Amino acid sequence: MVRKTAEVPAKERLSRERIVDCAIALADAEGLEAVTIRRLAHDQGVTPMALYWHFKDKDRLLDGIVERLMAEVKVPLGESDSSRWDERFRELLAALLEVLRAHPAIVGLVQNRIMLSAAGLDLTEQALAQLREAGFTPERSAHIAIHAMDSIVLLVANGPGVLAGEELAAREQRMRAKRARFQTLPPERYPNILAATEAFVGGGSDAAYYSLGLDLLVAGIRGVQL
Repeated sequence: MVRKTAEVPAKERLSRERIVDCAIALADAEGLEAVTIRRLAHDQGVTPMALYWHFKDKDRLLDGIVERLMAEVKVPLGESDSSRWDERFRELLAALLEVLRAHPAIVGLVQNRIMLSAAGLDLTEQALAQLREAGFTPERSAHIAIHAMDSIVLLVANGPGVLAGEELAAREQRMRAKRARFQTLPPERYPNILAATEAFVGGGSDAAYYSLGLDLLVAGIRGVQL
C-alpha cells in the first residue's frame, strides 16, 4: 500500500524572505509595475491568500522590499576615530548607492519607506550623527540627509545602464538611435556636445559617473558647512 504524503500548506512553503526575494527579482526583470500579489502567487503556484499570510497588502510588501535593501547596506567603519566626517559620510552614501544600483526599478520606493524598518532607521541615525559632528543643527542635518537621499535616488534612476526589463538588443538599438540624433547636429555650432556624445548616449565609465556624483554631493554639503 502506497502512503500518501501530506501536502505542506502554502503558508509554510513560502516565507516572508522568499516572497521578498521573488518580488525583487520580478521588479529587476520586468519593472516595479509587474510586482503584484496575484502575479507573485501565480509564479509560486499558490493562491494570493498564501502571500497575504505574510503581507496584508501590496503596500506592506513594498515596505518589505525596502527593508531588505536597507539591511543589505554595509557601511565600512572609518580607519580611526579621527577620520573626517565627510569621508565617512561619503562611504555611507557609497554603500547605499552600491545596493540601489543593483535594483534601479525599485529605487523610487526608498525615499518614503527608509525609516519604516530598523535597518533604515540605523542608517539614517548614522548619517545624522556624522552631519551633527560636522556642526549642522538637527534640523539642518535632517534636511541635508533628505536632499542626499533624493540625490542618490536620482543618480541611480537617471544613470547609465540597462533600463529595468530592457533586453540588451533593445538597449543597443536605443543607444544607436541617440547617437544618430547627435550626429545630425552641426559641428560648428555644437562642438562640445559632439565631443561628449558617448557620455550623453550612455557610454563611458559607469564607475566614474557614480563616483563623480558622490563627490559633487559631498562637496556641496561641505560648502554649506557652518
